[in-house]
Amino acid sequence: MKNENEQISKKLLNTSVEAFILGVEVYNKPTIKYRVEGFSFFICNAWELMLKAYMIKTFGDKSIYYKDNPGRTLTLENCVKKIFTNDKDPLRLNLEKIIELRNTSTHFITEEYEMVYIPLFQSCVLNFSEKLMDFHQYDITNDIPQNFLTLNISMQAIDNTTIIAKYPEEIANKLMEVNEEIEQLSTIQNQKFALKIGHYHYLVKDKSKATSFVMIDKNAETGVKIIKDIKDPNQTHPYNAKRCIQAVKRMLKKEKMDFEFNMYIFLLFVDYYNLKSNERYCYSYTPGGTTLYSYSQQTIDFIMREIKKDPHNIIEHLKGRIKKER
Repeated sequence: MKNENEQISKKLLNTSVEAFILGVEVYNKPTIKYRVEGFSFFICNAWELMLKAYMIKTFGDKSIYYKDNPGRTLTLENCVKKIFTNDKDPLRLNLEKIIELRNTSTHFITEEYEMVYIPLFQSCVLNFSEKLMDFHQYDITNDIPQNFLTLNISMQAIDNTTIIAKYPEEIANKLMEVNEEIEQLSTIQNQKFALKIGHYHYLVKDKSKATSFVMIDKNAETGVKIIKDIKDPNQTHPYNAKRCIQAVKRMLKKEKMDFEFNMYIFLLFVDYYNLKSNERYCYSYTPGGTTLYSYSQQTIDFIMREIKKDPHNIIEHLKGRIKKER
């Protein structure tokens, strides 16, 4: 029975990984207009199969069936509640919101849903990758590169006036209601719920609220000259410190390098190379007066390159140089 359960669990897991990759590929193809709906279907399927594989492995094959109906397997909603028992868990809240989207998208959906849900989608992708490793010791980057876990998005913002003018009242009200609810949840949850970073541009004297700037150039033919491209940090810097560490650990394991990497060592790299002041590697933002930092894929790649140069001495080298500078 144990071997049979392992075979079933492995089959579910393999299908789960395929569904996950399909979801990411569908979303990252800009020519596909059905990508929001398609992603929600595939990512929910991936989570359901992955959780059921874990339940069979941990609790036995009967655990994925209803007790009063042994011929029917549990829904994704039920699996989530069984595995993530804390109903305030940001990961669980994230999944529940995406499940709601999957359930309603067969009735109506608009192109604006993408900008409402993309922060949740990005967190969901990274959450899946982490739990796949935690529950099954399966590294998704063996199938797709780490940078493919960053979803491609547009820069269009939600505008209520346009929504009201564009759609029937029922659809417009639903979209604005969902947007407001997710905005409120995002302010009180961590990055396991939503990777949402505000990027503001002001044509005012008070520049303390802006995250990038433009200047007026009287010599320019058009009157205004853009000195910096606008980029969405949700796409360019999707990793917090913890997820950077997890990504580096996965890469070290793949390279079969015996190297201990933790928060202390990560911060050594950040301090020594002054990564927080380099926008290529780090993006800082201040929600509610607290400065937070998110990091790019380049940060992960850079740290790995430096470790591989001298894995036996790099830590002592960093500590020594930082001590001297202080």
